[in-house]
Amino acid sequence: MKEFHVGVVGATGMVGQRFISLLENHPWFRLVVVAASPRSAGKTYEEAIGNRWAMPAPMPEAVKKMIVMDASDVEAVVKKVDFVFCAVDMKKDEIKALEEAYAKAECPVISNNSAHRFTPDVPMIIPEINAAHAEIIPAQRKRLGTKRGFIAVKSNCSLQSYVPALHPLRADFGVTKSLVCTYQAISGAGKTFETWPEMIDNVIPFIGGEEGKSENEPLKIWGEVKDGEIVSAKSPSLTAQCLRVPCSDGHMAAVFVSFDRKPTIEQIKEKWASYSGEPQALNLPSAPKQFLHYFEEENRPQTKLDRNLENGMAVSIGRLRQDTQYDYKFVCLSHNTLRGAAGGGVLLAELLAAKGYFD
Repeated sequence: MKEFHVGVVGATGMVGQRFISLLENHPWFRLVVVAASPRSAGKTYEEAIGNRWAMPAPMPEAVKKMIVMDASDVEAVVKKVDFVFCAVDMKKDEIKALEEAYAKAECPVISNNSAHRFTPDVPMIIPEINAAHAEIIPAQRKRLGTKRGFIAVKSNCSLQSYVPALHPLRADFGVTKSLVCTYQAISGAGKTFETWPEMIDNVIPFIGGEEGKSENEPLKIWGEVKDGEIVSAKSPSLTAQCLRVPCSDGHMAAVFVSFDRKPTIEQIKEKWASYSGEPQALNLPSAPKQFLHYFEEENRPQTKLDRNLENGMAVSIGRLRQDTQYDYKFVCLSHNTLRGAAGGGVLLAELLAAKGYFD
């Protein structure tokens, strides 16, 4: 694979910081641009971050003295990069306009933002599940009038634990309905306990917009490319409740599910154990070797113990058992800023690079 020069737009926020950490020593992608708001532009990255570096590993030396560019100066950024990761904190219409400006300037955009998730010709991809949705990119390019430029997005972090667990069961057993309760870490709000002391010893039973995303985004992921757009699936019926809990990282979900053709517990476990996707077939650098891990211990997965499984890119599942209202229930866990955000974005970029979409 050739080396691609990449930029991170929105580089000073928590997800932007995670992108920068993941790109250090990446075998395919070399970080050459960090871009952010005008108030950070012109400073070194180290100066712009100040005391807000929130990653467990130190800031990469190579990025400390890089001069932060103005994210809105699209022409200047595009001259330096082959594509960008986007993780800006702006109003939704402003994000839409900014990402389209990059795409129309012939710069592919891999976005962590929600603004374009329901644009009909923008693929929203979990690489192990719906890699084929990348086939919509030529139709999007036609609409935008571009040769290289396009936008691809990753889905919301809240559903990155339970959609992978449900997905291998749909084809053979027909998932009809699912109820999901998510317990989401504070880094999902871009916070740490130092910046959000109100979360210590606390649970907040509301995360703005999260339940709608959790119920609707899976249906686009399970949809099909048809006549130049992605048509969402009609089923299963999903309902979600999302809570913010006092964990630094890691989103857990309690899942209840019913089927057309009820499988045995052993059949479900076998489906999870044997499932893999294109990232594993292509041996992509950020792909977990085993996508779905099932724990037999009755008290696993645990956020603190299991969120970093396979560099935070695997999904952990446990406590599968019969239910009195649904067919089965189980719990699952994913790392929200790795698999659920920047890591998922890097894996998506690797998938698109391997398939030639950046050429």
